[in-house]
Amino acid sequence: MPREITAFSNPLIKRVRGLRDKRHRREERLFLAEGLRILAEAEEAGTLPEMLFFARESGDHPIVQRLSGKVERNGGEVIETSRDILHKLSGKDNPQVVLGVYRQFDTGLARIDRSAAGIWLVAQAMRDPGNLGTILRTGDAVGAGGLILIDDTVDPFSVEAVRASMGAMFTQRIAQARWDEFLPWLREGEGQLVGLSLDTSVDYRAPDYVAPTFLMVGNEAQGLPADYAAACDLRVKIPMLGKADSLNAAISCAVMAYQVLGQRID
Repeated sequence: MPREITAFSNPLIKRVRGLRDKRHRREERLFLAEGLRILAEAEEAGTLPEMLFFARESGDHPIVQRLSGKVERNGGEVIETSRDILHKLSGKDNPQVVLGVYRQFDTGLARIDRSAAGIWLVAQAMRDPGNLGTILRTGDAVGAGGLILIDDTVDPFSVEAVRASMGAMFTQRIAQARWDEFLPWLREGEGQLVGLSLDTSVDYRAPDYVAPTFLMVGNEAQGLPADYAAACDLRVKIPMLGKADSLNAAISCAVMAYQVLGQRID
């Protein structure tokens, strides 16, 4: 049976609310995800929360009932609470009716099996959680194996990044590494590293891409560092016909990913 919590001062509420902070997420190795759609996507991908919070008025919803039963059978905890407390936990003015607390998964490069997919996405020094979430959604859409985050990036387990991923957090592999770890790992096996760069004359539609293709985008403001771009097997650019000199990083990644996918399905 669900446990009922109605007090903001409850220690569990304080603990879970702390997961909005990166330091607490790192210490607890947990993260938050909210909304029926995202939690259902996680369930379909085989991942259940360790704790499930739901607003009391949504207790009869079939997805909430199904998730509640599965979480309890899996040894997790189910908590019925109020929308006000869900607002406290998520930080949103209009909180979703359900919120899950999940165990962070391993983000080491060893978790990546490059042979599992023909496309992999790579983002260097990404700062915006919305861009990170959007890239995860792109990866899911094109059947990519996952996303490799290079150097210091926004936390992929932040509430904002998880929300922006719309469930792709649970369908895509995620790895984190320094550049000097990633490049030797990449060279140990097959893989074409393709960098998006303005410092090239090669149109992104011209090359024949080799699987597995690792598509790398740089920081939103600076782009790829020159030495990173020089280490790529191929550098390409997306033509800009207007006054803007570049596209948003997540949009550029999507354009490139669909170009590679198009070659594979022609």
